[in-house]
Amino acid sequence: MIRLETILTPGRSLVNVPGGSKKRVLEQIASVIARDLPDLDGQIIYESLIAREKLGSTGFGNGIAIPHCRLPGCSTPISALLKLSTAVDFDAIDGAPVDLLFVLLVPEAATDEHLELLRQIASMFDREDVRERLRQAQDSESLYQTVVDVQNGQ
Repeated sequence: MIRLETILTPGRSLVNVPGGSKKRVLEQIASVIARDLPDLDGQIIYESLIAREKLGSTGFGNGIAIPHCRLPGCSTPISALLKLSTAVDFDAIDGAPVDLLFVLLVPEAATDEHLELLRQIASMFDREDVRERLRQAQDSESLYQTVVDVQNGQ
């Protein structure tokens, strides 16, 4: 089973990311990942995330969104975690604005493994104590460390 900390890095765990709009946030996600992984095209990442949102919002409620998509040219799952400085409307099921986003990009040939990763992310975000710890993180390292600690049962 893949663990979340193996597909996330402190460099892709960002705090105080400016919000603005859902599209602006998805653009920022794409540029963060493309900057970290230069063989991936930021525009393709952005377009793939937008196409997925058109099928239905990935806003889960409680200020959480899990934008995810299959990505051409992606060979292993990749994730990013963003804490926004200002929550944005994400068309979430409960109508609440989103300030925490856990992004998951997976290869085009999706497998049960990818569904398992989404399940892990969703169950982590289901816990109010975890959401609170993520919201209190002051820097990239502590945001990332929270995910590691939760995965290790702390």
